[in-house]
Amino acid sequence: MSAEDTRHKLLEGALRSLVEQGIAKTSARSVAAAAGVNQALIFYHFGSVDELLAAACRHGAEQRVARHRERLHAVGSLSELLAFGREMHVEERAAGHVAVLGQLLAGAQTHPRLAPATAAGLDLWIEEIEQVLRRVLAGGPLDGLVDPAGLARAVAASFIGMELYEGVDPDGAGAALDALEHLGGLLAALDELSPVAQKAVRYTLRRKGQKGRSA
Repeated sequence: MSAEDTRHKLLEGALRSLVEQGIAKTSARSVAAAAGVNQALIFYHFGSVDELLAAACRHGAEQRVARHRERLHAVGSLSELLAFGREMHVEERAAGHVAVLGQLLAGAQTHPRLAPATAAGLDLWIEEIEQVLRRVLAGGPLDGLVDPAGLARAVAASFIGMELYEGVDPDGAGAALDALEHLGGLLAALDELSPVAQKAVRYTLRRKGQKGRSA
């Protein structure tokens, strides 16, 4: 087995251990058992369990973003982006990836090396969402009024929160997702307004924004 194959097994084993054991019980032994290799290989290839988990965090994010990138590139509106988010949420939870994210976020509070790795993994999603937002907002009534980079982080944070929230209150998380979809419908309605009406909306929103900043 090549060094690359061994590293891949260890990365996948780390993710599997996080799902099955949780961050508190994930160890060199549990990862090695999940990967089907000698635990000494963890330290040979990664130096420590924390470094392996940090690498696994980015590895998992890269895999998931790559899986959904083509669909994201096809999104043509905010409504479609929110609908995609809901479908992805169902798929990611069923595959256990929401559980991994929850464990990494929890572990980042006490494992210093995990915090930047978890943030880097989330940034991969945020970059993709920002590209979609820049495309779908361009030329619309919200163009220039909303910061796509900030909104991308808000969208990502909202879905992360709801994914974790669903574990304790599925109905509440479902209601939150419904509310986001309704908001998407309202924003889609803005795009259907006449140019004059859109100009009036933009003027009102800009004034409200200025008042909010000066308050």
